[in-house]
Parts: sequence; structure tokens; C-alpha cells
Amino acid sequence: MAADLKGRVALVTGVGPGLGQGIAVGLARAGASVVVCDVNDEAIAATRKDVEGEGAECLALRCDMSDSQPVREMFDAARARFGSLHILVNNAALTPNRPVHTERRNRLYAYNSTPVPRDTLNFAAEITDEERHRYWGVNVQGVFYCTREALKLMQPQRYGRIVNVASIAGLSAKSAHSPHYNATKGAVIAFTRSVAHEVAGAGILVNAMAPGGVATPAFLGYLDAIGEEARNRLWQGCPTGRFGTIEEYVATVLHPAGEHYMTGQVLSPNGGSVI
Repeated sequence: MAADLKGRVALVTGVGPGLGQGIAVGLARAGASVVVCDVNDEAIAATRKDVEGEGAECLALRCDMSDSQPVREMFDAARARFGSLHILVNNAALTPNRPVHTERRNRLYAYNSTPVPRDTLNFAAEITDEERHRYWGVNVQGVFYCTREALKLMQPQRYGRIVNVASIAGLSAKSAHSPHYNATKGAVIAFTRSVAHEVAGAGILVNAMAPGGVATPAFLGYLDAIGEEARNRLWQGCPTGRFGTIEEYVATVLHPAGEHYMTGQVLSPNGGSVI
């Protein structure tokens, strides 16, 4: 059943090209008014245009998720514009996408699919304090700050839907990312379950989506760059032999954003990478 979100107000964090933008547009297409935020002004403007192109009202804001003050101001602006909030999608996150992370990812794919002697991959020992704190600030603190402010609006009305975008990195060591990133996504899953138990009695349902690989333009470019042999090694760990499309992931988010009987759950569309 397609989600019917007419009359609902949704807030989506991290609306840059790819999943966040797709989620915002999907919510608008389902009838919601949408608040969008990011730290990139071009991404904000592009997503606002797409949301309004679906005929939905849109409030577009710049916000640093790692700082509680601008997060508070963002929710105040949403309340001033729309009166309340019904849906929060915590999508904003830092992901390992620098050259050093690509090199680690390639090493991990090769290590997992090639019969070579076992040894350390030497990932955790290379992570600096600054890098760890930066990821934790956006990926975990940001989810907490936004959830706290959303609950202040949802609890009095005794209704709300919160969807936290985690990752299979928080479920399995098979994820081709770095340990500090994996830890943040595991924390998001634990936080989801804890808050879900706390607020369900007030009609607020909190769930997480833990996606596998997302076929964003950036990741498709990476697949083209690594060549056929490396791609085939990667697919050894994914039974479907492909990444999920943005549209498939958006459909997964729309269900817990609507009417259902589910809370504290982790939905993980991942093509069989983690079963």
C-alpha cells in the first residue's frame, strides 16, 4: 500500500544528492509538507526545488547536526512555519569517502574474497581522535539532538514517527567501512530501540533502516573505477549481485513514516549481504 501522508509534516536531515534527497521527495509525493536541511547550500536548494515540484510545501534550512543550538533553532522554525511535526527522518551522516577510505574498502573487499594468509587490516589503529569525534558528533549526537527536539513536539500531540537511517555497518563486520563509522551506526540502532520502548505509549513509533549499498551516483562511479575483477569480488558478499536503488530504499522509509504497528525494529534492505 502506498503511504498517504496528507496533512503530515516531515523533517529530513542530510538532503544531499542520493538517499536524503530521495526520501524528501518521496515524502512530498506521499502528500507531506517537508522541512529539509543540510550543510551544503546547493544541496538544500536542489532538494527544495524537487520537493516543491511535487506540489508540497517546503521549508529549507542550513543546519549543522553536531551542534545542539542550530538544531533547536531548526525545530523552532519548523514549528513556526507548520505548527507541529509528525515525521522525523534522521538521515544526515558522515560517511568514509576520502581516498584513504577507498583504499581501506578495496583492501577489505580483496581480503574477504581472496584466499590469502590472515593478518590485521590495520584500520582501527590508523584512526585519529579528531576523525572519531567528528563522526560521532554528526552521526550520533545529531540523531540525539534532533530526536530530543522532535519529541518535544510529538509527545504533547501523542503522535509521531521517527525513522533513523543506520547502516548494515552497525549490524555486521562485513560492512566495507571503518570501525569508527561502524560504531556510530551501531549506536544509532541501540538508541532507536531504547527510545522506541520509552515513547510507544504516547503513540510515537521509532524505527531504524539499516541499508546496505546504495546505488548513488558517487558509489556507481566508484564501481566503475575499481574495474570488473574488484566488482566481482565485491558481489561475492552480496547474493543479489547489485546495490539497492534509491527508490527501493525510499519505499522502505515510507512505510515506518506512515500508519503501522511496528516500533523498535531495524529494517535492513541489503540484497542479502547480511542475513
